[in-house]
Amino acid sequence: MMTRMTSREFNHDTGGAKRAAQTGPVYITDRGRPSHVLMTFEDYTTLAAQHPTMADLLSLPPGIENVHFEIPSQRDVAEPAQLD
Repeated sequence: MMTRMTSREFNHDTGGAKRAAQTGPVYITDRGRPSHVLMTFEDYTTLAAQHPTMADLLSLPPGIENVHFEIPSQRDVAEPAQLD
C-alpha cells in the first residue's frame, strides 16, 4: 500500500509516517511534487540487492580474463589552440 504525505504532514507526524512505511513506501511531497520516499530498511536492502553495483557492471564475466584487446594507434597529433 502506498501512502502520500506532504512535507509539512511528515514533519508533524514522523511516527505516523514510520508506521505507514511498514505497509509500503511513503511518498513525501514538496509543493505537490514527490521529493522523497520513506521505506523500511528491510525493503531498501531488498530493493538495493536487485540492482547490480557499478563494480559488478564493469567486471569481466568469469572465464574471459584473457581477452585480447587491441588499441588502435593514434595518428592525429594535438596542436596548440590559437586564441587570436
